[in-house]
Amino acid sequence: MNRGVFIGQTGHDVTLSSALLLYSGPNGAHYATVHPVAPERATGRPVIGAGRPLDRRALVDTLLQLDKNAAPRSEFLSANVIGVSSAAVTWWCPPAPRRVFFECRELGQRTAVVPHPGLVFRASVNGFQVFAMKEADRPAPQTELFEPPYFNTWENGRICVGSARVPRRLEVAAIAGWEAGFFESAFTHPNAGGKRVEYKDGFYAFWRDMLDGKFAAFPLDVLVPMKGVTAGKLVAGKIGGEA
Repeated sequence: MNRGVFIGQTGHDVTLSSALLLYSGPNGAHYATVHPVAPERATGRPVIGAGRPLDRRALVDTLLQLDKNAAPRSEFLSANVIGVSSAAVTWWCPPAPRRVFFECRELGQRTAVVPHPGLVFRASVNGFQVFAMKEADRPAPQTELFEPPYFNTWENGRICVGSARVPRRLEVAAIAGWEAGFFESAFTHPNAGGKRVEYKDGFYAFWRDMLDGKFAAFPLDVLVPMKGVTAGKLVAGKIGGEA
């Protein structure tokens, strides 16, 4: 979410009703409490009352309520965007050649322009995800998504960002920065969480062949299905994260 931006409508009579207190240590916020706020009888000044621990559900409910009352913000949506909310931006990339970088013991330090399948990305408050698709056209809600055929990815398409430089903003204007953070960082290792490609000699052999220029187009038959994972469910926040 955008830092330093007031969320909520103006021009309405509002009353200070509660306060959130954050307790931080060297590594950031660790604990939070919510407190009622009531006016002091003598002066009318707001006074913070006794608090209670703030659980995740209460925090999410509060943020959703703020989102409903937020002043509308118009934004031009480019053709590659398939979903936008206050918590996530989801977009797709058609099949295209792109440069990749590898830095690992098995493949060495290598870079090459290789073909990629159609991809669907999602940047959200819960992380960064990528999925592959067999279709070359813009995905529909029912479009089936496949495992990302890449190193540095976990289950549910989650991307291990590591030292990659990605935007802190969740908005359409930041899409190019998110893509750059993915493609311009070195792929260093496969992560746990299931098979990423169906290839006779394994994951390393697949990417060695890709880097060697064996395929003129991405070989769609290597993509691994994900049961019940569709573009519509991803946009709705049902695949590894909140909407």
